Amino acid sequence: MLFALLHYNRGMNAICLVLDRLHAGYLGPYGNSWIETPAFNRLAGQALSFDHALVDSPELERLYRSYWQGWHSLCQDEPPDDRSSLPALLRNAGVHTALLTDDRAVAEHSLAMDFDELIRLDPPWESKGAEQIEQTHLAKCCVEAIDWLGSAPEPFLLWCHLAGLGTVWDAPPEFRQAYWEEGDPPPLTSADVPESMLPEDHDPDELLNVCHAYAGQVSLLDTCLGALLEFVDSTAFAAQTLLALTSARGFPLGEHRRVGPCNTALYVELVHVPLMLRLPNALAAAARSQVLVEPADLWATLLERFGVSDRPPSPTALSLLPVIRQEAPTWRDRLCIAGAGTDRAIRTPAWYLRSAAASELYTKPDDRWEVNDVSDRCRQVVRPLEEALQLFEQALQSGTVRDLPPLEEVLLSGLE
Repeated sequence: MLFALLHYNRGMNAICLVLDRLHAGYLGPYGNSWIETPAFNRLAGQALSFDHALVDSPELERLYRSYWQGWHSLCQDEPPDDRSSLPALLRNAGVHTALLTDDRAVAEHSLAMDFDELIRLDPPWESKGAEQIEQTHLAKCCVEAIDWLGSAPEPFLLWCHLAGLGTVWDAPPEFRQAYWEEGDPPPLTSADVPESMLPEDHDPDELLNVCHAYAGQVSLLDTCLGALLEFVDSTAFAAQTLLALTSARGFPLGEHRRVGPCNTALYVELVHVPLMLRLPNALAAAARSQVLVEPADLWATLLERFGVSDRPPSPTALSLLPVIRQEAPTWRDRLCIAGAGTDRAIRTPAWYLRSAAASELYTKPDDRWEVNDVSDRCRQVVRPLEEALQLFEQALQSGTVRDLPPLEEVLLSGLE
């Protein structure tokens, strides 16, 4: 019965919410205890949450090749011209597809034209705070999504990419003031998204007002998400709709001296993203998974969910449905990430290596926010991880990633 529920596709719908610049550490389902996120908490109670989802690139052009073509960002070659995209494959399967976005880079992506509909939302024209929720940019985007869903043709895929947390922080003042306590720096009054490189001797307390302002935006987003969930749950198609929520990138808030939408350092606050899948019939509700997940997995999951078997091979993508079915699939033992230039990173169950000018090494999952670089003390780990990263990239070019041998035990389980 469970297998059958996961494989029918007639009347099946999907909503993918990609909320850019959403910091996983600022959500209740991912361990935050000081920001009110009741809608995210509610969704997590209805969904399967993945604790180790990472983007394979913080650059939208490359990232969306993974989302929409199952093409890893470390592939040096462009996808073949005849490689069908996710919306094109779903159209051939009789699924109506729509892309709703306020991000110019996504709207003008070369694959965006494959959607049946492109709904371009105006970006905020001025950096100005709002007095009421309805006046905020996120609320206006939410209304547009609800309007489209109100007359959506079934079966459908609505891909909604919102850049809200990286464009304007226009939540009404009370949202950020809710987190202010006596003795804290005064709340920020500007709606501009901050971006800076902090000095080495900066005072962490000076970041409090920035963190409070960001928390206010997260609370606003939570309110908008709650309205969207309530609408979806009131529709006739709710029982047949998969809802996926994730982020394209995180938002550094001083963890490694960077503040703002900077994509130049592959640390966890940038590359670790939330991922929740809510399925019909409450399948896997309130469950958590520790598998390593990359963006192309969403491509594979949606295609399998809609019953599309005639699809191009992907060098790395794995459908998440076996995880939902509580099977014991053969899963990956590493994730690799492409940054700007030659910057690279590799994540295993036990380690995270950032390979830039000099390699940095962090223990996982214990060092969640990558505070302690242990590369000098664990050279026996650094070199094998560097080699594994190089071999992965070479295997991508030759199409042999799935033939790579398993990693050494020390790279999977850590040091005793």
